[in-house]
Order: sequence, then C-alpha cells, then structure tokens
Amino acid sequence: MFQVNDSVLYGAQGVCTVVEIVEKEFGGVSAEYYVLCPVFDGKDTRVFVPVHNKALTAKMRRVLSKKEVLEIVGQMADMEPYWIGDENERKVRYKEILARGDRSLIRLIKALYLHGQKLEAEGKKLHIADSHFLKDAEKALYDEFAHVLELQRGEVLPFIVSRIEKSGVK
Repeated sequence: MFQVNDSVLYGAQGVCTVVEIVEKEFGGVSAEYYVLCPVFDGKDTRVFVPVHNKALTAKMRRVLSKKEVLEIVGQMADMEPYWIGDENERKVRYKEILARGDRSLIRLIKALYLHGQKLEAEGKKLHIADSHFLKDAEKALYDEFAHVLELQRGEVLPFIVSRIEKSGVK
C-alpha cells in the first residue's frame, strides 16, 4: 500500500506524488482512492486510482532509489538493445514496455537510438511510430531519473553520458 507523499510511477502520467488517500463517490459508488499529482506535466491535474482495484494499482510502482538509478546508469553500456524486426510485433511489444514503465525502457531506447543512427547513415529516418516510442520512452525514463537525482529533465542525458564515459565505456 502506498502512503501520502510517496513518489510513484503511474502509466502515461509518469512520476506522481500521492497527495492524499480519500473516500470518494464516483458514479454512485463510494470507494477509497489514491489521489496522484503528476510531478512534471499537469501539476494541476489530479488522478484518482481506486485503492482496491488491482488492475489499476498494478500500474503504480515506487520510483527507484538514487542508488538503484546510479546502478542502472552504470549498467547501461552493457545492456543489449531490444530490437524487434517485425514492425507490427515491435509496436505491440513496445506499447507493453511503455505501459509497464520498467527497466526494459532502457533497452528499447537503445535499440531505437541505434536503429535511428543506422537509418540516418543510409539517409533515412525512423518510422513515425518508432520515433514516438523513442520520445515516450525517453520521457518516462528521464522524468524518473530527473526526479530521483534532483536534476532538470535536460540534465539527465548529459549526466548519463558523463557517467558512462567516466566508466571508460564509449
């Protein structure tokens, strides 16, 4: 169970703070809800998640600790990209990864970034769907890292690159 002031990731909302836990009536049904406030986008937005709805609360997870983020950054260079050649299957799998918001995001980002570089060398661009997946995955990952490391969004990528370069991996 989450508590007030916990930082959580919640689906497309990204990093949120549990601002309160309240009893509310929606559609004539009274239930207990987590009230989430997005940390970055839509600070005036409130998201109500039924406490006892397992499907929706399963989409909530605590943000990583600073130690966990630093460990992940240290492992990034060695992570295998998660590329799926079949475009339709790639769309399905990448949507699942984005919905889960787990560490597979890093492998997805790496795959799309490397594929984009390959295409660029051939004078081509990423498919629009792949470009959207890359943008959404980067936002989710960078928002969590920015929140945990107390950085601005724009400082996350330079921070990651710097850490990887310091480790001697290029």
